[in-house]
Amino acid sequence: MLVMLTKFESKSTRVKGLAFHPTQPLLAAALDNGSIQLWMYRMGVLVDRFEEHEGPVRPGAVSFHPSRALLASGGDDHKIKVWDIRPQNRRCLFTLYGHLDFVRMVQFHHEMPWIISCSDDQTVRIWNGTSRNCIAIPTGHSHYVMSAFFHPKDDLVVSASVDQTVRVSGLRKGLPNQGTASKDTTVASTTTRPSPLIVSAANDRTIRMWRMSETKAWEIVSCRGHMFNNVSTAVLHPKHELIVSCGEGKTVRVWDLANRTAIQTFRREDDRFWVLASHPDLNLFAAGHNTGLIVFKLERERPAFVAHQDSLYYIRDKYVRSYDFNTGADLGLLSVRKFGSVYVPPRKLSFNSAERAVLVTISSDNGLYELTGLPQQAQGELKDSSVDGKRGAGQSAIFVARNRFVILNKTTQLIEVRDLANSVVKTIKPPVQTNEIFYGGTASLILSSISSVVLYDIQQGRTIAEISSPPVK
Repeated sequence: MLVMLTKFESKSTRVKGLAFHPTQPLLAAALDNGSIQLWMYRMGVLVDRFEEHEGPVRPGAVSFHPSRALLASGGDDHKIKVWDIRPQNRRCLFTLYGHLDFVRMVQFHHEMPWIISCSDDQTVRIWNGTSRNCIAIPTGHSHYVMSAFFHPKDDLVVSASVDQTVRVSGLRKGLPNQGTASKDTTVASTTTRPSPLIVSAANDRTIRMWRMSETKAWEIVSCRGHMFNNVSTAVLHPKHELIVSCGEGKTVRVWDLANRTAIQTFRREDDRFWVLASHPDLNLFAAGHNTGLIVFKLERERPAFVAHQDSLYYIRDKYVRSYDFNTGADLGLLSVRKFGSVYVPPRKLSFNSAERAVLVTISSDNGLYELTGLPQQAQGELKDSSVDGKRGAGQSAIFVARNRFVILNKTTQLIEVRDLANSVVKTIKPPVQTNEIFYGGTASLILSSISSVVLYDIQQGRTIAEISSPPVK
């Protein structure tokens, strides 16, 4: 099961627009009152505000330049502003005029000095940021244009409108419109990848994925599940075949593209979500709602690992691997791809050097562990742990002796001592409410509780030492 790991949260008036800086830990948040906040989200520090727009800045109407210290924004005042975000010189550099209604979206081109914008005046405009002139107006829409952006690889523009169409237009001179994807619904937002795929979110509570060719686009995936009002935004996960969406029904949902189903739903009863942004490279998302914003991850990125003598054993891409500190050799040893969800990496790894065995723990399904042996050396196709692995339920599983390991069941607050056949040989009631267990030496455990850390002797069944401490991770 995917989890929403909150990295940063702030309270404010309604957040309508969000954008991650591609290389720096900066997040631009556009508020309903026209203010744009610049956050250093890793430290939770508000570094500046830009407050020259008269009226709200809409979802999608903030964008960082991919390589320069610039931020673009568009507002209900019909203006597009470009800001210098260098610490010593944060100010508005220039304003672009030409739209006759609310500006819905702005974006910098990834190579050229261009800015694309769209508006309720039914137009898409492309601006030259150097000459500060409008250089093109792709045509075709007959109602409010809700989103427009440059394709990340090809010379194309993708736009979506209340006229119930998603249009793909060529940038090069003489290149005609590439095609139109249409449904009987208002399209609220679109996004794309370097591949020929487009994702759209609509007011009929659906998310659709389209594949485009040189002349047309056709629907290949349709996801339904948002229960109330429209889907505000849908973005593609940067690393997995997942879509993350938010809606005015107070939920953020994660969709599996292969199965076309929602695999996780995060609900906040008091917050109506307006916008969702994904980092271009990292497993990092931001959502704007009625009372502020939240920056979150969908999985832990720190791999499960354990060090032994001159080797590091760790799990990457659902494979147990070993790294030799002396030679630098990095070898795959065992596949754990059939253990747990494909999207949830193992959380904990314990190594038994005497038996050359490992315990792998995942957090999904209230905790599962698997006991399996490692080959003496990596050769040929890697064995999958499901071939001879022994599984069971438990939030933590660690070796405490050559032929013994323990598991923690947080629900029952019991610690089970098991042998290598996975049979229970002893059950222990810990002396404190235990959230996590760690190896504390042969036949000993370190117990983490809400207010203390306890060193516990398993054989004697007694507390050896205890210190007061906040929760230990």
